[in-house]
Amino acid sequence: MAKCSNVQQIYVLRFFIGLTESSFYPGMQYIIGSWYQKRELGKRSCIFHASSAVGSMFSGYLMAAVYHLDGLNGFKGWQWLFIINTIISLPIALCGFFFLPDVPEITQAWYFTPDEIVLAQKRMQADGRANRAPYTRNKAKKIFSSWHIYLLTLLYILYMNGGGVSAQPAFAIWLKQQGYNITQINTYPTLTTAVQIITTIIYAWMSDTILQGERWSPIIFSGVMIIIVNTSLTIWDIPTGWKWACFILAGCSSGISGLIYAWMHEICAEDNEERALVAGSMNEMANVVQAWLPLLIWQQVEAPEYPKGYPASIGIAVAMMATAMTIRHLQRREVASRQLRLHETESDAQIQRSPLEERLLIP
Repeated sequence: MAKCSNVQQIYVLRFFIGLTESSFYPGMQYIIGSWYQKRELGKRSCIFHASSAVGSMFSGYLMAAVYHLDGLNGFKGWQWLFIINTIISLPIALCGFFFLPDVPEITQAWYFTPDEIVLAQKRMQADGRANRAPYTRNKAKKIFSSWHIYLLTLLYILYMNGGGVSAQPAFAIWLKQQGYNITQINTYPTLTTAVQIITTIIYAWMSDTILQGERWSPIIFSGVMIIIVNTSLTIWDIPTGWKWACFILAGCSSGISGLIYAWMHEICAEDNEERALVAGSMNEMANVVQAWLPLLIWQQVEAPEYPKGYPASIGIAVAMMATAMTIRHLQRREVASRQLRLHETESDAQIQRSPLEERLLIP
């Protein structure tokens, strides 16, 4: 990227970057969901998601610092940014080969003892997490006839595309209009990312502990914050202090990705292949929509007022909250039905073993 001399070269390289990185996020969330139990899963999924926000936050400071390297050794500032990113990323990528543990049933990670691997396998069995199995026609029919893949994918699409103000350069463009310098334009928006990191951790700990594994409440709170922030920015003619607050508080909407994935792992726990497929579908379809929707509602020529972007985010937030509540209802109905079948099975087994029942059946 640092050596690109025209836009066509950038397009080609970006294609291969997208091709190779597309499996990373859902793949990592799938691995996390293969190791941790319900009381732990929200925290782990959210910590991983928060690490992405930390990376984005660091990028802002890095860009501000690299700006001063412009012209050094014949490289422009943006070229130095790509060079430094390579220096940082390459050793981390190589470490992944030695540290990623696969899943408990096949792991050969060097840092686990045989007893620890057995313990990990038993933990997943106790949590109802199914092992891997072949894909069959019946399994495919079961997956695609269930609401899981459709509503969970829809929920993630709405999440990824509903908090758009935190993903768009609206804050930076507004700061530029207000006359702030380059360093300030690159660093002040990291306050939004800081809020995202803090709220992500709060959502995770509350969901795993205080809410005892309930995932829907933080999603609803996130939706409410999206509505408050985007309603204010739709009006636009608001006090400057509140405008600052809205741009910064927009980060409250970005911390629920890990919780949505944790919720998915629990809903799809009984079928490993469904869990893997839904994890990929959620990420893929959300990014497919994100590839074209911003071109319609977040047009740069309309920045930073975005007369279509802020109102659209309000509607998407309402749809996200409605989808979350629908999933909550269907999940509870599934759990109740599963418990009823289990109770009936246990009752049948008890009846078959009862000598009293055998005597009562004798004429």
